[in-house]
This record gives sequence, C-alpha cells and structure tokens, in this order.
Amino acid sequence: MALTILVTGFGPFPGAPFNPTGPLVMRLARVRRPVLARAKIVPHIFQTSYASIDRDLPELIARHRPDALLMFGLAPRTRTLRIETRARNTLALLPDASGASLKRGAIAPGRPAALAMPAPARRLLAAIRATGVPAVLSRDAGHYLCNYLCWRAADAATKKGGPRLAAFVHVPNIPRGARRPAKRRKLTLDDLTCVGSTLLATVTSACHD
Repeated sequence: MALTILVTGFGPFPGAPFNPTGPLVMRLARVRRPVLARAKIVPHIFQTSYASIDRDLPELIARHRPDALLMFGLAPRTRTLRIETRARNTLALLPDASGASLKRGAIAPGRPAALAMPAPARRLLAAIRATGVPAVLSRDAGHYLCNYLCWRAADAATKKGGPRLAAFVHVPNIPRGARRPAKRRKLTLDDLTCVGSTLLATVTSACHD
C-alpha cells in the first residue's frame, strides 16, 4: 500500500539566520531507497510563525491526507539529535519571526498539560544511533514554535483523517557547508541527511506494522 509522508522543517528565526531543517527537508524529498519506492514524500518548510503553522498544517493534512508526519526543528544549544516524546501545553511570550506572539500562557487553555507524540520513539532512537549519530529521547520540546507544531500535530493525529504517526526531531546547529572539516567532529548537513533518510525508512516501516 502506498504511503504519504509529510516532511517539514522551518525557515530562519530570530537568532538563527541559517536553519538547517529547511535544506534538510528539500534533500529528503529527493531521497531514493527501496523501502520508500511506494512512499510519496511531501516536503514543506514552515515560515517560523504561529500563523504559518495554524494556516499551513491543516491545509496540508486536508490536501495530502498523510499517513505520517516527520517534522524537524532547530535547537541551537543542543549537541545531539532529540526525539520529542510529548508536546507541552505552554507558550513563551517570545515573538516569532513575524514579530507576533500569542500573549497567553497555554496553547489550548483547558486542555491537558501535555500530549504524547504518536510515534515509536524508541524505534526512531535506535535507527538514529545505528547511523553513528548521537541522539536522545526528550520530554521537553521547549516553549516556542517547535513545541507549538508538536502540539498541533499530536492533536491532529487524534482526529478523523489525521496522520497515524507524528514524529518530531530537534537537530543541532551545523555549518552551512555539507562536508566536515578534518579536525572538527561536528554534525553536517550530510550527516543530517543520512539520519533523515533512515528515519523516513523507519517511519515507513512503522506505518506498515
């Protein structure tokens, strides 16, 4: 059975003029692996704003009816990949890239304090570590746009017509170039592409289970 996987990243935001998740997503849209032969990969890069998520995510789900969401976000201060296991019902007052903030403390007042991400987190963790890239499970996606998207995606998965699986992976900052300098062990876009390709294959297998 053919699957549709919506793969998303973000554009730049205040303090991060280069967001590697944008070029990562465009690379993953071109990945060719046998396990993905019957998978349709739909790439999307969100503008780093609340309005963009609220507008684009429901429209993308309605148009493409994805079986799974594989989402990436930048965590500039982390050194490892982080698989988010829950979305917190909380908001920071920090403005987004458009200068807007939601001016409230909760994403959805009156709803639970957190929603579990509907994804096989430990399976994804093992897949990343098998590539040699360090990764951990995380219970805190922050208070900003990444956590906001996690919440919206997890909530969408509970509704009729929503995705069966929604995974979010935070990635560290990387150099703009793809290749790693010989004397410095730091993740590059090539590393992230290898990880992303492996995650696509893992998500595809999980959807078939």
